[in-house]
Amino acid sequence: MLDVARLADVSLQTVSRVSRGRTNVEASTRDRVLAAMREIGYRPNRAARALKSGRFRNIAVIASVMSSYGSIQWVSAIALEAARAGYSVTLVALESTEPQAVARSFDALAEHAVDGVALLLEHHMLEEAGVSLPPGLPAVVLDSGVASPYPVIDNDQAMGARLATQHLLDLGHRTVRHLAGPEDSRAAEIRETAWRETLEAAGAPVPPTDRGDWSPESGYSAGLRLAADPDVTAVLAANDQMALGILRAMREAGRDVPGDISVMGFDDVPESANYQPPLTTVHQSFDRIGAACVSALVAEIERGERTSPSLVPVELVIRSSTGPPRA
Repeated sequence: MLDVARLADVSLQTVSRVSRGRTNVEASTRDRVLAAMREIGYRPNRAARALKSGRFRNIAVIASVMSSYGSIQWVSAIALEAARAGYSVTLVALESTEPQAVARSFDALAEHAVDGVALLLEHHMLEEAGVSLPPGLPAVVLDSGVASPYPVIDNDQAMGARLATQHLLDLGHRTVRHLAGPEDSRAAEIRETAWRETLEAAGAPVPPTDRGDWSPESGYSAGLRLAADPDVTAVLAANDQMALGILRAMREAGRDVPGDISVMGFDDVPESANYQPPLTTVHQSFDRIGAACVSALVAEIERGERTSPSLVPVELVIRSSTGPPRA
């Protein structure tokens, strides 16, 4: 820092302000300091800054499932927003969902020197593992409808399932079949409950639930069974990947979509607009979740402010895979 100060002809305090991203430095002076940093090859030392400030400017993300679209988008959004806030991200991915693996991920936090943590875990995993975060460590839970000592941030899963089910009923379908996600998924449980409650509120029959595992393959298997039932006219899949499998099954079974059967998804993955036919679905704002997550953590890390739980609204995206039933 002294070399930079000499080369730029400024004080050490000015170099410190520029290296910390402070705004109380004139633009011309900042440019001169940055040029000197580049010429010398100076990089601010994160460890030294942490010793002085007591903060590492590092956020941990503990994630259980990195194969699902939602988890990948959440982690990406958190990393991008953290970078904007001047924080790095340490990803702790579970090698399995066993309690021992969850416990090891929490133990790993001590090795990574983090200021806060985002938890992308199913709530039952925490209960089964019997683990807790270090006292005083700010945390945010990315899950919906869970009683938690930490702020909970999520897309409004129930709202999405209600919008999807009501859309199909409004088109004139007598009822709606539901291909739910795995039984141990909180998001799948919320979507299934909202689907059922929407049917009950409308006085529509509540058919048995079909069950998948979020994959297109499970959607395809369920789709073959649904295609063989002439009474099925509308299906809500709990995610777009399973809806893709249903579309393939309907095509192979000779059932027209949406003429014979309307198919609805959930998530609005980028490819859903190019499914055949383009998929009607529920759009989730993963970027807004990432922004809210990092904002909540930074508020508690830097100002000691605890954020209230937050549900981000979702949107119905109507495309060509849904329509009224045949007369």
